[in-house]
Amino acid sequence: MRILLLGSPEQNLNQQIHAAAVDQGLDCLYSSLDQLTCSLGRQTAVRSATENRLQIESEDVLLVRSIPPGTLEQVVFRMDLLWMLEQQSVRIVNPPKAIECAIDKFLTSARCHAAGLRVPETVCSQSAKAALESYEQLGGDVVAKPLFGAEGRGMIHVNDPETAGRVFRAWEQIGAVILLQRFLRTTATDLRVMVLGNQILGAIRRTATRDFRTNSAQQGTATLHQISDQEAELALKACQATGVLFGGVDLMYDDQDQLHLLEVNASPGWKQFQSVTGIPVASRLVEWIRQTS
Repeated sequence: MRILLLGSPEQNLNQQIHAAAVDQGLDCLYSSLDQLTCSLGRQTAVRSATENRLQIESEDVLLVRSIPPGTLEQVVFRMDLLWMLEQQSVRIVNPPKAIECAIDKFLTSARCHAAGLRVPETVCSQSAKAALESYEQLGGDVVAKPLFGAEGRGMIHVNDPETAGRVFRAWEQIGAVILLQRFLRTTATDLRVMVLGNQILGAIRRTATRDFRTNSAQQGTATLHQISDQEAELALKACQATGVLFGGVDLMYDDQDQLHLLEVNASPGWKQFQSVTGIPVASRLVEWIRQTS
């Protein structure tokens, strides 16, 4: 078995995966979705432009760590490649449909809501006028989120009409969808639960230090959290609803002590999680891939 790691070789977490694979006796090579080519005809094949034009075989495991930005055509083609490889019995972690879902904050919320899971009240609009109406409908206190994004980038806490108008008009001008969620009044903490193969790896409690965002990329701090049965159940059901096999699930309590699902991340980071819990995530991930392939 060979692992093809789709991500930057300069990224520390990818280096951890590579080292763990080598330690466990597996071949592990780097590539990137924007370096793949596909041929159809007498020989149907997907090859990497790196690693000596490596051809991807059915016994390979593709570990998708990032989806490179690009034009709509480029992104669609890259997802087409993953779908095609999946049809050729190449194992992909996470599966293409799970990646498509988790990268889209609205679709994640919609699928989890359809599965009966509690998510913050959400309205998604395509115009500033509709978004302003939704802002009032949600009580004039919302989190505005880009449809795509990670590490809290682009998220804004909006709680006055003047700011709401400016933000929504600016997003409308760049053709953005305006995703609003009712702001959960809390003590600026949430939970990050790491899930692997329908099992809980562990959980941390994150606390915001600069604004409402708790991510480590936004200078949030973290402590060890002993996960409850309710929290574990919600995290596992969220992964099942989105199809995510290896992911980071964000949960938050509101001021009525009601637990909500915020997001599911299909390419989770674990630097902060690992430093707090001591769990060697990369080693566990590679071991799980090896044992289940």
